[in-house]
Amino acid sequence: MASYPLALTIAGSDSGGCAGIQADIKTFSSLGVFSASVITAITAQNTLGVIDVMAVPSNFVEKQLKAVLEDFEFGVIKIGMLFTKENVFAIKKLYKNNIPLVLDPVMISTSGNSLILDQTIESIIKELFPISTIITPNLNETSILLKREIKTLNQMIDGANDFINKYGVNSVLIKGGHLNGGEMVDVFQIKGNREAILLKSNKIETINTHGTGCTLSSAIAAYLAIGNDLETSVRMGKEYITEAILKGKDVKLGNGHGAVNHFFNPQKLIKI
Repeated sequence: MASYPLALTIAGSDSGGCAGIQADIKTFSSLGVFSASVITAITAQNTLGVIDVMAVPSNFVEKQLKAVLEDFEFGVIKIGMLFTKENVFAIKKLYKNNIPLVLDPVMISTSGNSLILDQTIESIIKELFPISTIITPNLNETSILLKREIKTLNQMIDGANDFINKYGVNSVLIKGGHLNGGEMVDVFQIKGNREAILLKSNKIETINTHGTGCTLSSAIAAYLAIGNDLETSVRMGKEYITEAILKGKDVKLGNGHGAVNHFFNPQKLIKI
């Protein structure tokens, strides 16, 4: 009997619908992948910013995770906003090592609001970095994790190597959407490779960038769930987010940073 490629997203809920769980499910759906979800936190937010965050109790996060893992055979797990260290431990406790894990270490929203408790950061580094297939921090998150300023391409490349050599990460994609200049460059490094892969695209002038990080990491996860290898999934994920930004750049959504166009080329749910 046929099934669908299955992805699990573990993340926070965005009431504005641009980022978080909502962006993850839109991305998976647009690429033909069925998605289940575990909600770690509830945010009151819109395109203008985050008003408040309420953590889902860690024991209930664990119950959600246990429920879906007992029933579904996931091809990938994508982790976004975790907020508390207790959520980190709940995930580590139940994680099955054979499932590819895409970790987007969400820490700061597009509007600059903190989406994590300070004590959670070290827990993520210790518990989740070693088991992740890939981590996908942006420049701000990279600076926080490496405890130094990362603002240039050379600093990104050095940072990617540090993630691999000092933090024990299997692979990393540092997202360079906030680099100065007219080009966006992401740095992709895999453990054991001598040189990083630079993924370049023209910078798109738009304020509709809310949820771009969630969307990119979810696209990578979706392509892994479909059966692509890691490098192919990263390259295809980069192409997807670039086109999603382009196709949504001139749309007015709310009064602040709007969403990308997740459904610029929607796919039917894939049967495998």
